[in-house]
Amino acid sequence: MRHLMSAGLAALLLASAAAPTAQAAQDPVPVAAAPRVFASDHAGVFMGKKVAYRTTLQETILKGSGGQPAASLFSLSYVAKGAKTDRPVVFVFNGGPGSSSIWLHMGMLGPRRIAMSDPVKPPTVPPFALEDNPYSLLDVADLVFIDPIGTGYSRLLPGGKAEDFYGVAQDARATSEFIQGWLTANGRWNSPKFLMGESYGTVRASVVATNLMGGPMSPAGALGATTLNGVIILGPAFDMNRGGGAGDDRSALASLPTMAATAWVHGKSAGASAESAADAARAFARDIYLPALYAGEELPVADKAKVAEGLASLTGLSAQTWIDADLRISLSKFGELLLKDKGLQIGAYDGRYTLPLAASGGDPVADDPAMGQYTPSFVAGLNQYVEQDLKVKAPSTYQSIAFADVNSRWNWGAGPRNYAEDLATAMRRNPALGVFVGSGYYDLVTTFGAAENVARHSGLARDRLTMKVYPSGHMPYLGDDSARLLAADIRAFLADRSRP
Repeated sequence: MRHLMSAGLAALLLASAAAPTAQAAQDPVPVAAAPRVFASDHAGVFMGKKVAYRTTLQETILKGSGGQPAASLFSLSYVAKGAKTDRPVVFVFNGGPGSSSIWLHMGMLGPRRIAMSDPVKPPTVPPFALEDNPYSLLDVADLVFIDPIGTGYSRLLPGGKAEDFYGVAQDARATSEFIQGWLTANGRWNSPKFLMGESYGTVRASVVATNLMGGPMSPAGALGATTLNGVIILGPAFDMNRGGGAGDDRSALASLPTMAATAWVHGKSAGASAESAADAARAFARDIYLPALYAGEELPVADKAKVAEGLASLTGLSAQTWIDADLRISLSKFGELLLKDKGLQIGAYDGRYTLPLAASGGDPVADDPAMGQYTPSFVAGLNQYVEQDLKVKAPSTYQSIAFADVNSRWNWGAGPRNYAEDLATAMRRNPALGVFVGSGYYDLVTTFGAAENVARHSGLARDRLTMKVYPSGHMPYLGDDSARLLAADIRAFLADRSRP
């Protein structure tokens, strides 16, 4: 967990509000004679278009390094009835690295979503409600949600080894294997293909995109030649080695626009919108803040005071607070200080959310004002959906995220790095591959400033790169104002990248 926590990446957990219970972690995994399949037919109206579709909750058996059945991977697919083989298909996963796909499924893409009349004040106790999702992409694409091993209903089988699946390379190999198998089983090799990943899903998508193409140096050791039309990244976490130690000011510079936008939404700074607040912070970071940080201890006292006044105007924190912090305030500290005068802490996963500063248990997820409040509705909603809408008896306890079993055992290989370079390699190998990156103005975990900085230094093909920022947080689809914009942009991206 060191890399996650030291780089402020505990947020990549995108997780449930508590670690898995011992009972959940020990759910028995039956060894079935054949993979389990639960299918049912449904219909819905999406963007004014009625779509009849088949829902399939399906088990796929993956082999380990010894060639024996080692893991049971569950996916949930939505495929339009009578769809032509050239209909786009989107493979969807979240992050963690040990997170299930519950967030994108029940928050943005599924035919049903969590009902929140006020997304910033979600219900935290039952009864929770589901509603038809007007922004699901089912009118334009088929959807396949993937729960990596150890998450959702996916589990290691008896004799399966964690080290075969719990790691950057291992996870990408398993995901690539599943995608290629799904394409074969469903006769969809000629379909436009897309990946959608959120948070750590950024890493998964970037590495999978290169793995699918394959080659003698790939994990498969073979030429897969499976190319993608597009990769969609939400809550981008490309650069997992962002530094932040003495003399490394990348984090401070990248964080400032997020601080400014978040201060604006709480009425702590001037400006007409979050966008204008962010733009002002970008300009300040480029023209004033960067030279000041570069000067370090050589910056004259008077100049330091002037910079601090500018920072105060942008962020809502006092100039003296900035001076006392040597012009560098972490996002976690910002979250504690912004509304301290009201006795409130803002959310890291979404700065619009608040909870009292007092009585926090200090857990980075369960006590986060955003994650701690909206997670209960997602967990209850998913279980309700499977039981009542799909009429399926759950194969096991649904693991929203596996902290102890997966995250803490993750093999990072040579260490965290800038995974945008992997995506740049995939774009070079495939001159038709497009990339869409969507961030939230109020995401204090994977900031849009960090994503923009990475995009400027990673070799990504800029003519095929689309970057957008939305009035939301780490999950940029929370709230209809943001969801409406995001859904429209992704639809446009799918249409553009699916053309011959």
